[in-house]
Amino acid sequence: MEKNVYKVLVAATGSVAALKIPILVRTLLELNENESRYKFEIRLIVTEHAKHFFATSELPPEVLLFDDNCEWQAWKQRGDPVLHIELGKWADMMVIAPLDANTLAKMAQGICDNLLTCTTRAWDMSKPLLFCPAMNTRMWEHPITAKQVQVLSEWGHIQIHPISKTMMCGDTGIGAMAEVQTIVEEIRKIACKSFSK
Repeated sequence: MEKNVYKVLVAATGSVAALKIPILVRTLLELNENESRYKFEIRLIVTEHAKHFFATSELPPEVLLFDDNCEWQAWKQRGDPVLHIELGKWADMMVIAPLDANTLAKMAQGICDNLLTCTTRAWDMSKPLLFCPAMNTRMWEHPITAKQVQVLSEWGHIQIHPISKTMMCGDTGIGAMAEVQTIVEEIRKIACKSFSK
């Protein structure tokens, strides 16, 4: 870990909750104004579907954004850096917010067909990985979901539980992504522990 810098790799998948990504990133960076022991540095991975829910212009200029195209542009020949490996080495923590049903299923099965899932598959399991499920209540209540969440939890990944609310589709129930402040507080708590060791 770099002295006085805590590197957070935020990742967003194709849930409507991805519209909160700019808020999440800005809220984390605002903590830097009041925190003297360390500062957050943030990089962002997005899936192609996540990009539908927010504009990159909403992100602070210091936050680097990576998508699938970046992976293939970075690698031209043998010996070139592999982006999903380099991002994993760079980060002290990964936070997937939101984690949609599709990417949850991929992760639980070890499928790695985009930059985000390749990064999770190559993740150093000694580092914290937080995941914030976000999906329709019917998808959340499907029997396979609990099994897939259990797999990630057994690996040591940390779930930030979804909440109940009225969703964009009009349904009300559990499955919405946790509030931004809840996610930020969990990130801050883990970072504080790292710097108090």
